[in-house]
Amino acid sequence: MTRGPKPKENAVRRNKHEHAQTLSSSTTEGRALPPGLGIKTAGARRFWRTWATSPQAAKWIETDWAELEITVKLVDAFYQGDTKLAGEIRQRVAKWGATTEDRARLRMSIEDQDQDDAGTTADAPAPTTTTDLDEELYRLLSE
Repeated sequence: MTRGPKPKENAVRRNKHEHAQTLSSSTTEGRALPPGLGIKTAGARRFWRTWATSPQAAKWIETDWAELEITVKLVDAFYQGDTKLAGEIRQRVAKWGATTEDRARLRMSIEDQDQDDAGTTADAPAPTTTTDLDEELYRLLSE
């Protein structure tokens, strides 16, 4: 025996959230890392480049970019060995939709590009050399 009334045939969900947003999966050009921030580590530069070219950055306003500048300073300090900043960094990036779970909570979805564009990587940023990152992580972990 089931509880409640029988579901209607072809029921339509009407609880779409009014602030839900769909972002394009294509990366944006983003902004260059401001030289005045004094970023020293390759990991922090990679963090900036990742977020500055993310689909979320296409809708950012000045306050969001200012928040990224503050966060990249924290990431720089983290890569220099101040690991107690990890929790603060995680809280900040969650507000931008860093993980699948964060994007679901924010009612943010990213639509896939056509497969035709998948072969072209001319717009992709230059990758950080793995040697730089490996040396940096080795130094961080050996302290």
